[in-house]
Amino acid sequence: MTNEDRLPSWRPGPTRDAVLGFLAQAPSIAPEDRVAYFDNDGTLWCERPTYVQYEFFLDALRRRVRDDPALAEEAEFRAVLAGDVSAVGEIGLERVALALAGLFQGIDPGAFTREVRAFLRSGTHPTLGHPLSDIRYGPMLELVAALRELDFTIGVVTGGGTEFVRSISQELYGVPPERVVGTMIAYALEQDDKGRPALRRTGRVLGDVNEGAAKVTNIQTQLGRPPVLAAGNSAGDTELLEWAAAADGPHLSLLVDHDDPDREFAYASEAQSFAAGEPITETARRLGWTTVSMKNDWASVFAHESRHQSTEGAGG
Repeated sequence: MTNEDRLPSWRPGPTRDAVLGFLAQAPSIAPEDRVAYFDNDGTLWCERPTYVQYEFFLDALRRRVRDDPALAEEAEFRAVLAGDVSAVGEIGLERVALALAGLFQGIDPGAFTREVRAFLRSGTHPTLGHPLSDIRYGPMLELVAALRELDFTIGVVTGGGTEFVRSISQELYGVPPERVVGTMIAYALEQDDKGRPALRRTGRVLGDVNEGAAKVTNIQTQLGRPPVLAAGNSAGDTELLEWAAAADGPHLSLLVDHDDPDREFAYASEAQSFAAGEPITETARRLGWTTVSMKNDWASVFAHESRHQSTEGAGG
C-alpha cells in the first residue's frame, strides 16, 4: 500500500497531510523506537453519553439488584440506578466508581474477562443503537493499521480499568492485553479448595487514576518505552501527548476534537480526576499538536461505516 492509499476515511486537508507526512517519515525511525500509544475512550471509540465501562457496571448492578433488592438502597447504587447526576456528584465520582468495581470483588481475572467479553458481544450503544464493536472510530483503526504495517508497537492507555480494556483490546484493536495501561485494581492471592493459587479481585485501586502525569509514569513503569506518536482527546491526555512531542526525530501528537453533533456528539473533552487550566483544544493549538476535527477531517466516523465505504469502493 502506498502512503497516499492509507487513511481512506480521512478527508483531504492539512490534518490528513500531517498524519501522512508522519507515516512517510516513519521508516527513518529506528525499529525499536517505533512506538505509538492511543487513549481509548473518546479516541478509539465513543465515550458519550456514558463510558462503555460504566454501562458494563450498570448492567451488572441491575442484574445484582434483581437477586438482591437491598443493594438498590445503598446511596451510591441508588444514585446510579436513578441516573441522578447531581447525587453522583455529591457522593463523589471516585466513591461511586469504587462501589461499582466492588460488584466484582472476589472473582478471579478469567471470570471478569468472560463477563466483559459477553457484554461487548451482546451490548448496544444506548443512544446510537450500534453494537459496541461498531462504535470504534473507523479512521483511527485505519491509522492503527497503517502503523502496524510500518512495524510499530502499539499500546492502548485508558483512565478506566486496566482489566476491562485488556479483556477486549485484542478483539477490538489487535492490541494484546499486556500492552494496555489503565487504572489498576488490586488483587489478592489466595488458595482454592484444592490448595492451588487463586487470584481474586479486591475493591481497592492501586495508585492514582490513570490520567494526566500518571499515564506517562504508568506507561514507563509497565511498558518501559516512550512513544513517537500519541493520540488522545481530553486534558487527561495532555502529558501523554507532550511526551510524544518531546521525541527526537519524527513524532506526532494527535488530538481528536469531538465537534460533530450530527454523526456523534459535540463536547469539550475534560479530565475526570482533575480540573484543567484551559480547554484541551487550546492546549493543542498553543503547543502545535495536530488536531483532528471529527466533523471536517473524517468522511465517516464509525467502524461499520468505514467497512461499508470500503465495500462500495471495491464494487465501483
